[in-house]
Amino acid sequence: MATDYDAPRKNDEDVESDSIQELQARRSDKSSGVVDEDETEAAEGFELPGADLSGEELAVRVLPRQADEFTCTSCFLVHHRSQLAYEKNGQMVCSECAA
Repeated sequence: MATDYDAPRKNDEDVESDSIQELQARRSDKSSGVVDEDETEAAEGFELPGADLSGEELAVRVLPRQADEFTCTSCFLVHHRSQLAYEKNGQMVCSECAA
């Protein structure tokens, strides 16, 4: 909808003189309150309080691969033997990658 910025604006007296039918028509117009907002643009500018973790240090104990585990040659994750889908030429593939 184009807006004519040069047109005179309504003052308080003009607003009070609006007919009840015109006001009801504005209320029933469902699309007038809808705002098109790009969610990704809104998310880019949104920052959680305390989200700056640049000074934090992560301390995790890393265990070597256990005897009952294998490394999938497709996703390179370490899985338990129960998740082995197949082994072909010494290359083990997990059930998630085989699906």
